Amino acid sequence: MIQDQERGDGSHSRLAGFLAMVRDYLGIGGRVRREPLRDAEALRAFLSSRASFIAQTSLYGYLRTRAGQRYPELFENDGFVELLNAAKWHMWLACLSDVTVYAGGLLARGGMPEERVGMLMRRLLDATLDGTGVPQEADAGFPEHAARVRARIALTPWTSIGDDEGCFHESPSALVRHAPIIENLMRLDEQIVRNSVSFHWQEVRRDLRELLDVGSVARSFVE
Repeated sequence: MIQDQERGDGSHSRLAGFLAMVRDYLGIGGRVRREPLRDAEALRAFLSSRASFIAQTSLYGYLRTRAGQRYPELFENDGFVELLNAAKWHMWLACLSDVTVYAGGLLARGGMPEERVGMLMRRLLDATLDGTGVPQEADAGFPEHAARVRARIALTPWTSIGDDEGCFHESPSALVRHAPIIENLMRLDEQIVRNSVSFHWQEVRRDLRELLDVGSVARSFVE
């Protein structure tokens, strides 16, 4: 995947963009922002931000581990960066899909009627996807993938979602499928990659359990 490359300033801006996203997520002092989720918009923002963070840290973290000291050089190859950006957006969709299902399951277990849970989660997902549109960096498969995410949320049996990692199956598969790594290396790494993505979700699940105010979110939702 790594060939002779022309060096330039583009790699610095790409790395800077990722680091800026991490700082925004963590806030001042390096601590993750943890605010109570008391209305639908707060929940929507939480789901979108966590999907972005898990998508990028999982993807970039794997590439950093695999490339070692040559990791910064990857960002100097425009062809590689194009593949990386496409993978990032597929990872985001998969992460958004997984965390939306999990959050809806928490609402249902917390006493919100299943029909209203479905309506709310579809509305939150639609707001995020419609607001994002088709990113310029995404590939031609993005719209179809987004449609599959909408279909999953529309068909989810909310009362059947467990409080575990069971619904977090799209994001590990997306990293295996879309990471710009040659196939024979991914075959060697696949189980480690899947386990790593699953591990990243543990903190998000814990935060949702602690921060989600089911009653307040339910009252804030106007059909």
